[in-house]
Amino acid sequence: MTTDASTRDEVARLRTELDDANYRYHVLDDPRLPDAEYDRLLRRLTELEQAHPELASPDSPTQRVGAKPADGFPEVTHALPMLSLDNAFDDDEIRAFVKRVAERMELDADALSFSCEPKFDGAAVSLVYQDGVLVSGATRGDGRTGEGILSNLKTLKSIPLRLRGETPPTLMEVRGEVIMRHQEFEAMNERAREQGSKVFANPRNAAAGSLRQLDPRVTATRPLEFRGYQVARLEPDTGASTHSELMQRVAEVGLPVSRELEVVKGADGVIDYCRRLGERRERLDVDIDGVVIKVDELRLQRELGFVSRAPRWAIAFKFPAQEQTTTLTDVEFQVGRTGAITPVARLDPVSVAGVTVSNATLHNADEIARLGVRIGDRVAIRRAGDVIPQVVRVVEAAGDGQDIVFPERCPVCESEIERIEGEVVARCSGGLVCAAQRKEALKHFASRRAMDIDGLGVKLIDALVERDWVKTPADLFSLSAERLAELPRMAEKSASNLVEALERAKATTLARFIYALGIREVGEATAANLASHFGNLDALKQADRETLEAVDDVGPVVAAHIATFFHQAHNLETLEALIAAGVHWDEVDVGERPTPLEGQTWVLTGTLETMTRDEGKARLQALGAKVAGSVSKKTHCLVAGPGAGSKLAKAEQAGVEVIDEATFLARLNEWESESSEEQA
Repeated sequence: MTTDASTRDEVARLRTELDDANYRYHVLDDPRLPDAEYDRLLRRLTELEQAHPELASPDSPTQRVGAKPADGFPEVTHALPMLSLDNAFDDDEIRAFVKRVAERMELDADALSFSCEPKFDGAAVSLVYQDGVLVSGATRGDGRTGEGILSNLKTLKSIPLRLRGETPPTLMEVRGEVIMRHQEFEAMNERAREQGSKVFANPRNAAAGSLRQLDPRVTATRPLEFRGYQVARLEPDTGASTHSELMQRVAEVGLPVSRELEVVKGADGVIDYCRRLGERRERLDVDIDGVVIKVDELRLQRELGFVSRAPRWAIAFKFPAQEQTTTLTDVEFQVGRTGAITPVARLDPVSVAGVTVSNATLHNADEIARLGVRIGDRVAIRRAGDVIPQVVRVVEAAGDGQDIVFPERCPVCESEIERIEGEVVARCSGGLVCAAQRKEALKHFASRRAMDIDGLGVKLIDALVERDWVKTPADLFSLSAERLAELPRMAEKSASNLVEALERAKATTLARFIYALGIREVGEATAANLASHFGNLDALKQADRETLEAVDDVGPVVAAHIATFFHQAHNLETLEALIAAGVHWDEVDVGERPTPLEGQTWVLTGTLETMTRDEGKARLQALGAKVAGSVSKKTHCLVAGPGAGSKLAKAEQAGVEVIDEATFLARLNEWESESSEEQA
């Protein structure tokens, strides 16, 4: 089959754009291409390669999705051994290393240049490029023989499948570390907890485990990144005289290196670098366990040579461990702002990475069961970056250990603890009256899209709750201007204005009132559907789960949240108090109403300027439309605001009508006006 020149040109252009986007993102830290546009280009390239197999290439960005599962990993013998480093643990040992180098080379110690960079705590790998194309990738293994994991390494966007530049080296072997950022690691573990699958103890284990998946498609789902730290082989020689020059060359051809690399002079310069990096260690978004210190001049490296399994020209300064062991002495249960019940381990205080830790999270009941931990056990504690210290494993089980038992009722307000099937988090059902949740509940109740109480801000709510003046939303409506004026920075005029705002807020709609109650997973659209379906609050309160599931946009989980909320006596008391305080609304006519968009599926994408997408969704649903999250052949219309990406491209390809926000708003107003006239 002959492929025309225009198709070949398009394939080449797409590969260049995608490779450039990866280079800017991972090496230059200067992303220019939005994620949605990247996805669109990649999808187009995939379509072209599938339609024209003769254009397929092993270095195409499409090859990152993962090959078929392997039966096992082949052995790869390293052309040059991947050696370990000797360690230094204090300033004196750094000075001793610099002195040894200077004496062996008969040079002035203070004049020696050293390249210093973070020692990433991940999985070491070797990448081999021939004529610019990635042909081999392997783990460190025992230093001489590793496992061939090329298919897995190809899934990492930070590893180019082809080096940049018009004249790539004939041979280039780059060694580096595969790492995982803290935020990505925590998000991955949280998803695993929710799904009941494997949870990793730390980013290093996660990186190593992800690289050794026999199915590369699994590796492709893991948030892995590469950082180069050494050029092991390079042909032809570029003439670089220092390690730092080689690292610059590595970055130029498209492989990311550490942005923290610095060249310093003498022992004082090295010690200063280690101190500065150590002070910032907790603020970095990746795990590091020290500093790698190398003689920068390549000629000196060659002359210094090796001893045993380590080079004489390099050493690793080790930071204090971020993982320590201690005894779990007790477990308490805390209630979060959403009612989530979190078990917190109380520990014999232990210093972890220079910080004394006496508490650590155990996440949830499933995590406790997975760890098999009991009170009295000796456990490993991990702390990294801004991540909350956590128990990661049992080191030694106590013979007389005590089982950790989850409470049946909220430790703060004694409400029932709700456990929804399929969820790992247990929650307090107290809602409006639970002190732990009270501030957040009041902020939500007063928000613009709920009761819209002008002037009742976050600081004021904090002050009211801390003084115990407001325990439920109903208490807000009993506040007087005189009492409010007693608060710091609350003038008489401001107090009077707030009382007037509270009076105005009493007149609302049933949909707003339901939304203001803060029932879990009941947003504006669901609240509007509930109001339309039941028409009054009494009918909603009495509805069972089966009846609730008959409402649009209400599934089993949301129905359970609603039923549980209205089952709690204290919530019913709060509702009665609100109505007694004068909160009121017009009942909704639940008879047949005109729904001009009945049977239509709409999609919203991009940024809307006159309303939020949630508001647009609610208005569409009120007119009978179904609002979906993705474009399909069933989509009737796509509303595209600024920043629209892949959904817009898909809609255009499928011939779906696309309108801008101004047209959308005009149509909404017209349909809503017609509906109001027909109801009248």
